[in-house]
Amino acid sequence: MIRFLRRRPASAIAALAVTGVVALAWGIQICGSGKYRETGDSYPGVFTATTAVVGYFVGACLGALVLGALIYVIVAGRPGRDGSIDVGTFRAHQLIERSSPAWAVVSLAMMVITAADRAGLPAGRLAEHASVLRPLIDASEQAIAWGVAAVCAAAIAICARFGLSWTSHVPLLVPAAIGVVALPVAGNAGQGPNHDYGTAAAIVFALAVAISMGVRMVAAMSARDTAASDVAQTARRIRLVVLISNAVALIYALVLGVILVSPHHLTSAFGLAALMVVAGLVLLLGLDLIGRRRGGLGGASVSAIGVGFAVYAGVAVADTRTATALLAHRFTAWDVYLGYRLTHRPGLASIAGMWRFDLLIAVAAAAAIVLYVIGIRRLSRAGTAWSRWRTLSWMLGCASLIVTSSSGLRTYGMAMFSVHMVEHMVLNMFIPVLLVLGAPVTLALQALPTAAKGALPGPREWITRVLHSPLSRFLTHPIVSLILFVVSLYGVYFTPLFDVLVRYHWGHEAMSIHFLVTGYLFYWSIIGIDPGPRRLPFLARLGVLFAVMPFHAFFGIATMTMSSIIGGNFYRSLDLPWVTDLQHDQFLGGAIAWGTSEVPVVIVVIALVSQWMSTDRRAAARADRHADRYADTELEAYNEMLAELARSRR
Repeated sequence: MIRFLRRRPASAIAALAVTGVVALAWGIQICGSGKYRETGDSYPGVFTATTAVVGYFVGACLGALVLGALIYVIVAGRPGRDGSIDVGTFRAHQLIERSSPAWAVVSLAMMVITAADRAGLPAGRLAEHASVLRPLIDASEQAIAWGVAAVCAAAIAICARFGLSWTSHVPLLVPAAIGVVALPVAGNAGQGPNHDYGTAAAIVFALAVAISMGVRMVAAMSARDTAASDVAQTARRIRLVVLISNAVALIYALVLGVILVSPHHLTSAFGLAALMVVAGLVLLLGLDLIGRRRGGLGGASVSAIGVGFAVYAGVAVADTRTATALLAHRFTAWDVYLGYRLTHRPGLASIAGMWRFDLLIAVAAAAAIVLYVIGIRRLSRAGTAWSRWRTLSWMLGCASLIVTSSSGLRTYGMAMFSVHMVEHMVLNMFIPVLLVLGAPVTLALQALPTAAKGALPGPREWITRVLHSPLSRFLTHPIVSLILFVVSLYGVYFTPLFDVLVRYHWGHEAMSIHFLVTGYLFYWSIIGIDPGPRRLPFLARLGVLFAVMPFHAFFGIATMTMSSIIGGNFYRSLDLPWVTDLQHDQFLGGAIAWGTSEVPVVIVVIALVSQWMSTDRRAAARADRHADRYADTELEAYNEMLAELARSRR
């Protein structure tokens, strides 16, 4: 089998998928129609029930293959002078071109099958009554999630068809990641008590498993095309990627197990499927460690890929044919919409004490602190000093992000519009300022080593290429970043989009990331230290900064005076005992948005003026050095010219 994998990797991996099908058959056999009895749904028949599981498995594997191929192109690519990908990664690009349309087709078909499965109707009968298809899809979160995956896959297919440059693959990671996590967040992890923990953990788990599995498959299929001089370096990078992703997947699988499986229900259908996933990840981690020690490709071995298919089979069974034991009790509105209970009205003590650690954003912020410290230590060992003010700014920004995403500010912000606006202003206008002043890109460029001559480009070269890519130049243009900063504010709150996002924990995560990114791009163009954005003159930057203030003021006033309630259906469903007037709570939120928008502006103005003065001082110092160096030479040349004129007159 190993020789067959080397000679015909695509056929071998297709054969390995039988492992997953066998695991699916086992899962369907042990689950039977039990899930439908547990949830009270009608049994849709053998075909629909079986296709729902197999389709989930196939769609998840295709999504992992696309994401893994994108990462392989980025990690193992050697772009040419024109920025195009090399021969060694062209097969991975072909996999993206071929797998993404298949992913889109499977996702579209799964929209119908999942809607029929949730409604307890055979898919064939549902196809005969097309008039009820749309309402049934709208009523199923997983059916809608398949639609999101289909859109993402279609976008990747179109972009990959017309883009052969290395930098064109980097932004495709975003739709690939969204398509991969769409299904898990709409499954068991996003339901019931503690689903805020479950949703964040499911996002990281889904991405880690997809990367681990996808990169293995692509590495196996692309091994023959890798140049002999790049084999060892590519193998080291692939081993590192699969080892880290599998370790993260195992950690978050255990977290999900603690959240979703009680000790008394380990022998339930969901418990057995969860144990299968954890056992598979432990086995994969062992194979990764063995491969790393032996120095081979390891993670792309036939056994590892087979176990990976089994892991995905367990995930498919757990998310489609089983129900967690936590779903057996009667839900309250707080269980459904929040995942936790709020028993006290917000105050300094409750906001400071009501912590629910965010397993996505807070963990990312903590990792950013660790990486920043590692970068500083590298510079210190090299004898290069790093600004303490930049370090302080970055640490305060990351610490503020942890507090904002995990303290009572988020806990109450998910339930009250007024507290949510405090969270929004901190994420959009305060934290980005601190992060921008921390200059993380400059630190990375100074701390990361330059790739050796003849070696594959490394992280330093990747950052440089991304900074100079057309998309980066477009997003960091001051006018574009200004439009994104302002329009997104109105687009989220004054359209039905907020009513959708506020309902789900993944929606709050998406809003937090969106506002953080748009704020970072805007302030990067104003006070950024890092290279990249087009620099306007200081007066123009000051003008752009003050141009934003009326938009925020108008937003606050409009929110205070509008008669309709933003997210009214959601807040009415929560029915918090201390929020008796939603109109007043919204008025308070608008006042907060209006009043606090000027505080970050003061910080930005101080930073901008300081940079302006520092630039003038450096320019003056350069002029003085130039004068000291060339003054005597110029004077001597002038005197010689006068002497020559005097001699010529004689």
